[in-house]
Amino acid sequence: MTPSPEIFPVPLIHISETNSTNNYLQTLCARQKVGELTTVVADFQTSGRGQRGNSWESEPLKNLLFSFVLFPVFWEARCQFLISQIISLAIKEELSTYTEDISIKWPNDIYWKEKKICGILIENDLMGRNICQSIAGIGININQEEFYSPAPNPVSLYQITGKRHDVFKILKNIMIRVQSYYAKLQKGDITQITNQYEKSLFRKEGMHRYKDIDGEFLARIICVEPEGRLILEDEKQVRRAYMFKEVEYLLR
Repeated sequence: MTPSPEIFPVPLIHISETNSTNNYLQTLCARQKVGELTTVVADFQTSGRGQRGNSWESEPLKNLLFSFVLFPVFWEARCQFLISQIISLAIKEELSTYTEDISIKWPNDIYWKEKKICGILIENDLMGRNICQSIAGIGININQEEFYSPAPNPVSLYQITGKRHDVFKILKNIMIRVQSYYAKLQKGDITQITNQYEKSLFRKEGMHRYKDIDGEFLARIICVEPEGRLILEDEKQVRRAYMFKEVEYLLR
């Protein structure tokens, strides 16, 4: 990884190693006052966490492993999915400047074609009806040449483009995009966010295979509701609604 830049658009903490940048930032926020959008980036994580308790494979100095904090006290917890949307959009749009076929796999994985290039874990703390703190942990495969874990479909930007990339340049541009989307959220300008999110969805067009508690089925995406519920329509034109972890994409 290249040395961290002296000038950065948000407060930046660069560390060589930690068990998890989310844990590091959670502890920091508990101990002292931390500025909004403070970002912790690590050269290596010993216990990087993903959704469903999964680990995140990453060779030291090869990829982008970071977390940042928001304090969206103005935002109701029932609408917390908008936080996920702005973060996934910022990452999707930055990676799309390097290659085509980048999309958001509901709720917030970033895919290139049928392969996963980025995972996002968001941890929200609530105070009454609102969110008092939101920490987003992100792992993006940038310069890794090979993957060895049993994860079924990882891919890196290097594997896609055949080129090595400056991780801090990518991080800088992502955080600028997060700032921009967060400003829209603060103004209550959510229509553009939700529209852009739906346009960016993996498998937005056509019929594809899914699996739920009752088995496999073929369906198309209709929409994602404000609280994050995915609405599918199957071959019999029956609409099916799912919250997180209730439905599985069956990949090729």
